[in-house]
Amino acid sequence: MSEFRTEKDSLGEVHVPADALWGAQTQRAVDNFPVSGQPMPATFIKAVAQIKKAAAEANTSLGLLDNARRDAIVQACDALISGEYADQFPVDRYQTGSGTSTNMNANEVIAALCRKEGVDIHPNDHVNMSQSSNDVIPTAIHVSSVMAVKESLVPALTHLRGVIYEREALFSEQVKTGRTHLMDAMPVTLGQELRTWREQLAAAEQRVEAATDELLAVPQGGTAVGTGVNAAPEFAGQFVKFLKSNTGYPFRSLEHKFVGQSAVDAPVALSSQLRGVAIVLTKIANDLRWMNSGPIHGLSEISLPALQPGSSIMPGKVNPVIPESVAMVGAQVMGLDSAVAIAGQSGNFQLNVMLPLVGGNLLDMVSLLSNAATVLADKAIKDFSVNADNLNAGVGRNPVLVTALNPEIGYSLAADIAKEAYRTGRPVIDVAEERSGLSRARLEQLMDPLKLTRGGLD
Repeated sequence: MSEFRTEKDSLGEVHVPADALWGAQTQRAVDNFPVSGQPMPATFIKAVAQIKKAAAEANTSLGLLDNARRDAIVQACDALISGEYADQFPVDRYQTGSGTSTNMNANEVIAALCRKEGVDIHPNDHVNMSQSSNDVIPTAIHVSSVMAVKESLVPALTHLRGVIYEREALFSEQVKTGRTHLMDAMPVTLGQELRTWREQLAAAEQRVEAATDELLAVPQGGTAVGTGVNAAPEFAGQFVKFLKSNTGYPFRSLEHKFVGQSAVDAPVALSSQLRGVAIVLTKIANDLRWMNSGPIHGLSEISLPALQPGSSIMPGKVNPVIPESVAMVGAQVMGLDSAVAIAGQSGNFQLNVMLPLVGGNLLDMVSLLSNAATVLADKAIKDFSVNADNLNAGVGRNPVLVTALNPEIGYSLAADIAKEAYRTGRPVIDVAEERSGLSRARLEQLMDPLKLTRGGLD
């Protein structure tokens, strides 16, 4: 038995692996684009299947597709949505800029699955009815991004914020030296530092959700150039009705569909907000690395969980591997966002021609950030221990505490006291007692580190 079969398309004959569900157009794309070895993400393929399913249901509701063909297409799409036949989507993501190859890959696989059930289905005439790659792929970017953010990233960020909140409550009165410019500054509590991370994450999450909600407006029904040629005027409305019912998300039809096909402004906006999440995670990761530094000649304010040996040559060394991993994710996401921004500039007249890159990068960004947030929560923040003796000793000797004396003795004298304390290595309160004219009791009241974390005047 031959390992290949012969398929035909408008360009002629093509040899296709005998056991493949795809056809000639998919095979041409496999042959034409041996670029990265990375197919489109599974979430993207599932979104395309959701589009094909809703389109079949819409076409039947309009009297354009018979019930038997609709049922066969829906059954095949449900199989793809459940994750079956994932190996039947081999087209490289660096392909034709419209994503036509991925659209035809789906059309051919769905048609083949229908024919296996004895239903005569054509990939273009039936599976692709009332559609074009030029509205299917932009819509798939929207649908897959909404699902990925809502089902993966938001739960991961919510979990991370919850873990931070639990630790924050434990350390509401653990005072430590604040730092600006990496130099000693006025005291803060560890709880205040953790709350800052949590508030940053909450704000970033809100911005992501707002950008994601913009993607609920889809351009499906615009077909080739945005005008809706070869689709019934009612198709777009029927399509979103079924898509909303099938997915549970409130998708709506984009009024001027040209906007979602000639440009990818909404996906670019989401990308920039995902970059914002990456920046917040990187800030948290870097703070953790600094706080954990040492253990002898660093800050050594906290000790992260020891997860693995840190060196192949230095016995006993343990490194902050989770924050390092998260920081690398941050760098990668920022790079992917830059690529999406460049892709957003590639809309010429009625079509953006970097659609697969945009779709693939957005899903990669969401996946990386979701996983990074989860490991940061569970393997770094959840179980770090606080080196309270180091924190307390550092706060008590910090000459910057003289800032609290400014209202009573003035900036200049306070600066002199701080400089002398730095130079001599003496506790700043001892120097202040000698030079300020204030009593020891008053100095202790003014320079109480915990009270200073609450701000205001004493």
